[in-house]
Amino acid sequence: MRITVLDHLRDQGWEVDEAANGAQALELVKANRYDVLVSDIRMPVMDGASLLAEVKKLSPRTEVVMMTAYGSTDDAVNCLKKGAVDYILKPFDLEDLSFRIRRILEVQAVKARCVSLENSCGPRRPLIGSSTPMQQMLRLVSQVAMAEASALIHGESGTGKELVAAAIHYESRRAAKPYIRVNCAAIPAGLLESELFGHEKGAFTGADKQVIGKFELADQGTILLDEIGDMPLDLQVKLLRVLQEREIERLGGKAPIPVDVRVLCATAKNLAEEVQKGNFRQDLFYRLQVIPISVPPLRERGEDILELAGFFLREFGRERGLRLELSAEAAKALQGYSFPGNVRELRNMLERVSVLAPASRIQLWDLPVEVRGAAVQAGAEEAEVEELAAAVARAEKKCILGALKKTDGNKTEAAAILGISRKNLWEKMKQYEL
Repeated sequence: MRITVLDHLRDQGWEVDEAANGAQALELVKANRYDVLVSDIRMPVMDGASLLAEVKKLSPRTEVVMMTAYGSTDDAVNCLKKGAVDYILKPFDLEDLSFRIRRILEVQAVKARCVSLENSCGPRRPLIGSSTPMQQMLRLVSQVAMAEASALIHGESGTGKELVAAAIHYESRRAAKPYIRVNCAAIPAGLLESELFGHEKGAFTGADKQVIGKFELADQGTILLDEIGDMPLDLQVKLLRVLQEREIERLGGKAPIPVDVRVLCATAKNLAEEVQKGNFRQDLFYRLQVIPISVPPLRERGEDILELAGFFLREFGRERGLRLELSAEAAKALQGYSFPGNVRELRNMLERVSVLAPASRIQLWDLPVEVRGAAVQAGAEEAEVEELAAAVARAEKKCILGALKKTDGNKTEAAAILGISRKNLWEKMKQYEL
């Protein structure tokens, strides 16, 4: 019967392994990752209930379907209570078994998608920018997305590193699989290992139940380790092992768990300098930086400011039921500001202005004082240039009048004194209405 079921399931297009007893099955589970396990309840060496218990310890996400004879349905019900997902009575129709497995796989896919959506709640924001630095980066993102290698995304705070990571995931072959984000700087060092790799019940004080880590949740998908530069050194060693061995081990666990996860990392720190300071492992740095991606700061892509501002104002306008726009003076002021907080600062600024501005047309005086100050300074510099030109004109007019007075109005002699041609003198006299 085992061979018949094996052949039928393989004909459905699934990858299937088989084992003659529970002990052999357990060895396979230790070495591989399985979505579904179909097992008889009564077997030699190890019965189905014992196998179920061990599988749930090693691989909680593996669903177990039990096969049982008509006379032992009580055993099957007990297995359901212990974590089996379903049972099927022997003899059974092979198509019925296929239907049950297909339904289990569909539910697993929905669960994985829900985890990804919960973790990435909120609308996905596009990467906006027509500037040369931005277009170069977008081309690199498209190339990187189709690879499976790790990528290190670096850039100043507020440049949009998380958006770049999301773009890589959703353009990749893993787009339909989970996308999990972890901010290494926001989680206390003592809890970060459990957050990443999970823990078993009783692994430490307060661990009253088994917890699945982010790496397991991201299996088949992508995980973003944001602010990787803040990860403690002892945890960096374990991350390096995960990248090399492609398996994790829960806190308090007794066996490694294989995972298939693409790792993306983001940081605002210069990791090469952190390596020199001894704050970051050199071997992990080289392992992560297979493909480096640099996100340009907003001051290096100034032509994108108004494009971004228009996008944000449309977003905030929809929320308020208004059509928000910038006056020419406000737009010029934004373009003249350096934005040390990058795109995040621009977005937060416009969100605040969209709420506080008295009208839908945002004026210069609606902008923060630091932006207005930059505009005023630029205006003052322009005024100084105009005053210099006026001063030169006044001095030139005074010299011409002096030369004409000295020569009693003789233009040829006056031009010679001034060191210019008579024609040039005539043009200047006309300019100054002399």
